[in-house]
Amino acid sequence: MKRCAIFSLFIVLAIYSASAQTKIRAKDAAKHIGETVTITDKIYGTKLFENTNMTLLDMGGSHPNQYLTIVINGADRPKFKDKPEDYYKGANVSVTGKIIDYKGKPEIIVTDPADLKKASN
Repeated sequence: MKRCAIFSLFIVLAIYSASAQTKIRAKDAAKHIGETVTITDKIYGTKLFENTNMTLLDMGGSHPNQYLTIVINGADRPKFKDKPEDYYKGANVSVTGKIIDYKGKPEIIVTDPADLKKASN
């Protein structure tokens, strides 16, 4: 019985730690390359590349001084109900994902709309 209780506790802790995300500030994104995090900040600018349907959202400042770029690849755009470049511009947004380095700038590639939501002010 004791062994079963310890095993159950271990499973619960493993599930909790896997589901918990580190929350950081957008200005600290570059310090967390390779980590999966949640960041909430304002989207200052957006850009749609019509030839590829890729969308870029500038979080925490205007390009080229944004703290983080959120990327939505063209293949993933149809998953979004509204045009991301319009819907999120000027809004406070919460994004969850793995931060990668792209040419010295942090970015998160969003493939699922559930990972990118307007945040309450």
